[in-house]
Parts: sequence; C-alpha cells; structure tokens
Amino acid sequence: MNAPTTPYLDLPQIPAEFQQCFDTQRAAYLEHPEPTLAERRQDLLNLSRMLKENREALVAAINADYGSRSEFETLFAEFFVVLETIKDSSKNLKKWMKPQRRHIDMLTYPGASNRVIPQPLGVVGIIVPWNFPLNLTFSPLAAIFAAGNRAMVKMSENSRHLALLLAQISPKYFPEDKLKFFEDGGGRGPAFSSIPFDHLLFTGSGTTGRAVMANAARNLTPVTLELGGKAPAIVGPDFSIKTAAERIMWVKMLNAGQICTNIDYVFIPEGKVDEFAAHCKRLFAERFPDINANDYTAIIDQRSYERLQGTLEDARAKGATLVNLSEGQTPNAQARKFPPHLVLNPTADMILSQREIFGPILPVRTYKDQMEVARYINSHDRPLAIYPFTNDKELQRFYISRVMSGGVSVNEALLHVGQHDLPFGGVGPSGMGHYHAIEGFNTFSKLRPVFYQGPFSAIQMLFQPPYAGRAMKILNLMIRWKT
Repeated sequence: MNAPTTPYLDLPQIPAEFQQCFDTQRAAYLEHPEPTLAERRQDLLNLSRMLKENREALVAAINADYGSRSEFETLFAEFFVVLETIKDSSKNLKKWMKPQRRHIDMLTYPGASNRVIPQPLGVVGIIVPWNFPLNLTFSPLAAIFAAGNRAMVKMSENSRHLALLLAQISPKYFPEDKLKFFEDGGGRGPAFSSIPFDHLLFTGSGTTGRAVMANAARNLTPVTLELGGKAPAIVGPDFSIKTAAERIMWVKMLNAGQICTNIDYVFIPEGKVDEFAAHCKRLFAERFPDINANDYTAIIDQRSYERLQGTLEDARAKGATLVNLSEGQTPNAQARKFPPHLVLNPTADMILSQREIFGPILPVRTYKDQMEVARYINSHDRPLAIYPFTNDKELQRFYISRVMSGGVSVNEALLHVGQHDLPFGGVGPSGMGHYHAIEGFNTFSKLRPVFYQGPFSAIQMLFQPPYAGRAMKILNLMIRWKT
C-alpha cells in the first residue's frame, strides 16, 4: 500500500553545519536531560560574563553594523536590560524549578497525589533581528538556559560584525553542544526554521513570521513569535501635552524609532496638535542639536532609509502636512541619519497608515472622544502595545479593557518591556507566546503533569466488568457527589 501524499515535502535543504550542531546538541540533551540548579546558574553567570568581559568589542560591533549607533542606547537598551534579566532569572530560578503541587480529589483517588514538574524541552532555536541584537539574543537565552535547554542562534544579515564576534567569543564560555551562533546570508533563514527544534523563537516582521511558522509547522515545532505592528499612543484630554511630548519623543527617537514596540502613531485631542508639534520641535532641538552626532542613531541600511523617504513622499503627495523636527540642521544622507518628522492629517490610503513605520516618523491623529479612538484601533490588527497617557483611572481602564494588545504602558511608552516580572509577547498578528519572567521559563519548559498512585487504587473498583452491578452503583454515587 502506498503512503499517503503530503504537501509538506518541500522542506529547504538544511546546511551541514546546522544539522551537525543540532545533532550534537540533541545528543548532549539526551545524555544529560536535566541540568541541576547549580549548572543552570553557572550558565546564566557565563552569559553575564560574556557580556561584561567583551563590552567594548560588542558595542563596537553593533556600531559597525549600524554605521552609527548611540553607545548610550546600546548600553541602556541592550546591556543594562539584559544583565538585569539574567540577574532576576538566577535569583528566582530555584523557585521556578520547584515541582508544583496540584489538587486531587481524595474521595476518588485516596492516597494519590498530583505534581507539575518543569523539565527542559531540549534544543531551542532563536532567530534574532538586527534592531536590538544583544537584547533579543541574551534575554531569550536567559530563559532558555534557566529552563535547562540548549540553543542555536541565527543572527540577522544586518548584524554581520556582531554575528562574527559572537561566534568567535562564545566557545570561551559555552561548548558547542550548549550554545552556537550562526551568521545569516545565502538564504539560510528558511533552512534554519526548518530544523526540528523543540521550540523556535522568532522576532521580526509579520510577513517573515508567517513563513517561519509555516516551516516550523512541518515539524510540529512550537513557536513563539514577536512580530510588532502599529502601536498607538493616546494622549487623554486631562494629560499635559508638554509631558506627553517629552515622554513620546524620548521613545520615538530611541534607536531612531527602529523598535517593534515603538509608538507608530499618536492620538491627540482636537485643538492641541499645534501645541504638541511645538513641544516636539523644541525637544528635538534641545536633545539632538546635531542630528549627525553619535547620540542620534543611523537607519540600519540604505534600503530602509529609502523606504522611509518614500513613506514621507507618499504622505506629502496625498495631502499630509509634514513637520521636520530637525529644521535648520542638515542631515547626512550618506550616514543614513534620517530627519525625524511629524505627519499631520494622515489618511487611510497613505503607506504610513498601512504598514509599520519602523523609523523616526510619527503620524499625529486627532480625536473627539474615547470611543472614536477605540473603534479606530480595533478596526486594525491588534498591536504589540498601546500607550494611554491619562491620570483618569476610569479612562485608563477603558483603554485597557476595550483595546486588546500584547502589552500596555500607562503614562509612558515601551517601559513595560523592561519589567522583569512581567511577561512580554504579542497577540494575534502582533505575535504569540510569551517570554521574560516566569512565563519565559515556562515557555521553554515542558510543564509535565505527573500522577502518583498511592498504595491502594480505589478507582480499580470501577474497572471490573460486568459494569451493571457494583461499578454502576459506585459511578452513579460519584456523579451525585459532583452535583
């Protein structure tokens, strides 16, 4: 009899170096499937050492990949956040690893007990984007190693200097059967996502995320997807426009706006747009008096720079008012220092209304009432985050209740991502699954349910045919107890 045909036979050819590493890590996992608490803490310590002992080289590599990346932003958003994550994971690891007692019905199962035991999955794959390459590598690794796993990491094609450095220094801290880094290039991404990992984490665009998930599905590999989207900020009628501008501008200029959880557009109450724009212009002039200085990060590559230019020109051609926040300065196009802009009066047919902007362009929308805002956001894909700015507790609850998103920061933007006891993840088109905190440990663990039978098995009294006699009477009695 012929085997049934399947449409899933066109898996990409897996390169030999991928396959060899996967086989090595899988064999090591099978040989030692459950690292001890001490071994896991040592892995976390080695992650921390790897960052601290190579700080200057890592900062330089990221700067080389960007062309110009603010050192402060690299140290704050990559080193500081990751080191805090590692420290928090090590501190809580003993508690996370402890088997959980679960309730059991002692009338039905006298003398028995239930436990949930977190155990390592095995070999985890990570596909890392270019925008925060250390953060989005080492934060997941903290959860992956805390859960007792091994990891293969594929870096972005835009992170070539960093990928080479990590591949070079990693063996000083971890054997290949524990951790290995790979460069991208030559179309190897689809092949990496086709490896039969025990779990696969991808951070990137929704389009690529769908392809990654399709490849993983062919091996029934579970995935965690962090995909971004169009995250809105909403300035409430009670909130200071000046304060809102200060906090929104800080995050919108961070990494030149190249952040998946960045503010993609902002809602301002009618009649307050001019005030908001004036504050934004003043703030940029104060904080970035020279757009070409190192404090202002470059756009990652020429294609992205041209995409942002095209996005602005499309908005201008379709009637938007553009406010150049760096007016009076002369950006260096060759260095890809993109001038930040507000876009007033955006319309639905503009590119910036349809796609994630991922750069220093901020569309400004006006509104009359909160339902108008909720209806607009809910008519589009669920975002990775929302950012309500209001001191009105009822209005805060309204947006949290009425508008679903991956996460929320109230009266700030982005900072929920850096809270080590909060999970991070998307919902719907903005992603699936969580990591950070105990949720990250659980994501990369098999929460294995275990039933322990006691010396006497009362339930066996039911499993003795014929059932019409004693077994049926006992079952009917048990059912009556439950009602």
